[in-house]
Amino acid sequence: MSTAVVAVDAAVASDIALGLDRVGVHVAAAVSAGAPAAAAADALLGDEGRQLLAAVTGADLLLLELRRDTIGPALVSLCDRHGVRIVPLLGTAGDDRLAALYGLPGPLPLADAADIADALAADGAGPPVPEPAPPRSGRVIAVWGPTGAPGRSTVAVELAVELARDGRHVGLVDADTHAPSLALALGIADEGPGFAAACRQAEHDTLTPAELSRVSVPLDRGVEVLTGLNRPGRWPELSEQRVTAALGVCRTWADETVVDVAASLERDEEIVSDLSGPRRNAATLAAVRSADLVVAVASADPVGIARFVRGYAELRATIGTTPVIVVVNRLRGGVLGVDARGQVRATLDRFCSIHDVWFLPHDQKATDAAMLAARPVLLVAGRSALSAAVRRLVGEAVAPAAPAVAPAPRTRRARSGRGVFARTA
Repeated sequence: MSTAVVAVDAAVASDIALGLDRVGVHVAAAVSAGAPAAAAADALLGDEGRQLLAAVTGADLLLLELRRDTIGPALVSLCDRHGVRIVPLLGTAGDDRLAALYGLPGPLPLADAADIADALAADGAGPPVPEPAPPRSGRVIAVWGPTGAPGRSTVAVELAVELARDGRHVGLVDADTHAPSLALALGIADEGPGFAAACRQAEHDTLTPAELSRVSVPLDRGVEVLTGLNRPGRWPELSEQRVTAALGVCRTWADETVVDVAASLERDEEIVSDLSGPRRNAATLAAVRSADLVVAVASADPVGIARFVRGYAELRATIGTTPVIVVVNRLRGGVLGVDARGQVRATLDRFCSIHDVWFLPHDQKATDAAMLAARPVLLVAGRSALSAAVRRLVGEAVAPAAPAVAPAPRTRRARSGRGVFARTA
């Protein structure tokens, strides 16, 4: 006989217990909805807390009323370690997005105690498990740019949100080990860096798409963010092997994974004595080498273009034949004079043999509004010039739509014997 712990605050708790008993599931304990999460997160437990955790870890099922205050990473990890399946139950004040966030199956309605028991009985006293989706083979897109803040993070955010407009599931990863900024720019708490946690699990081969959804933060429109390091001093956690393995799992997690990386591509083996030690730029090197596409961002000013020209050769030496899309950001005429586009094209063609260049305008009003709201420009000023330029960049270069199949030409039918000649005969 299976055992279960029921953790709900609703009045139907007793009805749920009776329904479980009817289908052969023994209820070991019935507690308040927030008690398991609070006990799992408490490092200094009393006797009552230890008894509750013993009941939870000794059960087969945990029927949990799903709210933000009733679930947390500590409780999910505890149940995973002890093989306890969490059955999410959704009340009127619940949030069904939490189930996907923590890698749980779709929640059952809390008000229907009979339906809960029937669903568990139909699945062998377990929560209904959806059909496994076919494994994805998503792309990894690295957004790189030379030193000097050319707008790598802004371009990465706008690309991710624009890619998700067509229904794609997009992962946005902050792999910058020098100045991580996605969490700050998007108003996301970064107490626990999502990408560092994913990298640690990838090293032990325990990282799964469900775990990536659990450690990521949903942004909007199908975008989930793996936040970066909350202290740049933690850069040794993003080793080359860890980052490569984590991005490999990201391919099965999202249709498109956009990675924001740092500027420096230098290899520091010659300036350290321990050749097997950690490398500050290992995350950037691993990301651009793992990428299927690199979006290289340059700032539209004389210094920014000069820095890009110097860094582009090093980028090419690092990634080999990986496709590169060159984006010149913050285009304006004041610092480049007459025909700013033409001057940039001529410079990149002469010194880097780059013939295709994409331009993003200097839209100060839209970017200021996005920074003030801590939201992407597309969600704050969707009709701005910057949003229109990013939409064209994605639609024509990053993810062009498949060309429409032209209809077959209509063949001209031969005339019958009653045609012109028949009439003239």
